Amino acid sequence: MRFFEYEAREVVKRAGIPVTDYGFTTDAGEAKAIAERIGGPVVIKSQVLTGGRMKAGGVKFADTPEQAERDAADVLALEINGHMPRGVLVDPKASVKQEYYAGVVWDGTRKQPVMLFSDMGGIDIEEVAEQHPDHVGRRHFSNILPLSEFQAKQCIAQTGVTGSRLNKLVPILTRLARLFVDYDMTLAEINPLAEMEDGSFVALDAHMDMENEARPRQKALLKDLGVGDEETRQAREATEFELAGEAVDAQDHRGVAGNVTEFDGNLGLVIGAGGGSLTLFDAVRNAGGQPANYCEIGGNPSVAKACGLAKLVLSKPGVDKIAVMMSIVSNTRVDIVARGVIKACLELGYDPAEKITIFRIPGAWEEEGFKILDKYGVKYADRSVSLHEASRLAVEALAGTTHTNDPASGQ
Repeated sequence: MRFFEYEAREVVKRAGIPVTDYGFTTDAGEAKAIAERIGGPVVIKSQVLTGGRMKAGGVKFADTPEQAERDAADVLALEINGHMPRGVLVDPKASVKQEYYAGVVWDGTRKQPVMLFSDMGGIDIEEVAEQHPDHVGRRHFSNILPLSEFQAKQCIAQTGVTGSRLNKLVPILTRLARLFVDYDMTLAEINPLAEMEDGSFVALDAHMDMENEARPRQKALLKDLGVGDEETRQAREATEFELAGEAVDAQDHRGVAGNVTEFDGNLGLVIGAGGGSLTLFDAVRNAGGQPANYCEIGGNPSVAKACGLAKLVLSKPGVDKIAVMMSIVSNTRVDIVARGVIKACLELGYDPAEKITIFRIPGAWEEEGFKILDKYGVKYADRSVSLHEASRLAVEALAGTTHTNDPASGQ
């Protein structure tokens, strides 16, 4: 989940990293009061969870409190990339000597966090890394073992920073790395990290992303920041189809069935097991298919949940048939899923043999499952048929009958 800038600033501040005397508000009049308290030129920043706010006019500079009030009113009414602002952040216009970058991200390849530092801040770190790689320092560290300031020092020193600057920057990067671990972040960055004219360092902007599954563990922090349980903070809001999937999955505690993501295709997918859903999704696309959804099912869901998921997918507009497939290794009971998807077809008034293009779940109780599928004439495959072959069969089955099932054709 993503944090607004004013929330990320608060997280940085709590970690002991210096920040400016900023203020957050949803009211233009209060923005004026904050500017009066600051007592100098300020920056008005729109608080949206999307990029491009500078180009869109979501960042304005004001020399007086009266101008800050007018600018805040404009920014509060400005929609940016479909997002209305949560509020505005009123920030002192800083007198900066040099801008730096400090960040920590999760390295999925090394399975470790990595500290990043650059003496070229204020621009995207990816751009700096590509065009000026000698200006980016990196240092992996363990998220289990104690963190040492020496690791941050090694990272910063790679960029040639020495002396008092190095001594002042080390505790900042160290604290950023510690908050990354403590708060289950996937991204924690300060950009720019400003060196002021007086030689001090201040975080002028911050971005934080937290592991979504960590929300229960970080309830105290989220409560302090005012983040409600209902806020998904995802890149987009969940669709009605996806919310209905969550409701199916919440029916009972057994297994997973209903974690879906919506797409515009015509082949419904009931897929999963051990990361297999991603592989199967790609296999369907490679075979020329157009998935109507991404899906995760596994861990022995109940018949009711398997049925609910299949009914949801079959009821999605544009979906003609479904494919029921799982990965090579699965502990999910085949007979339970078979009962669920067949029950869904029957309750919707469909012939399971017509609606299920392929059933391929290598798992427990296979023989019992195959007997059920045989009874209803559903085409199935065992583990001797690869994921890619099963996906191809599903796509071909859909392509071969799409027109004959079109009500408009009268056939």
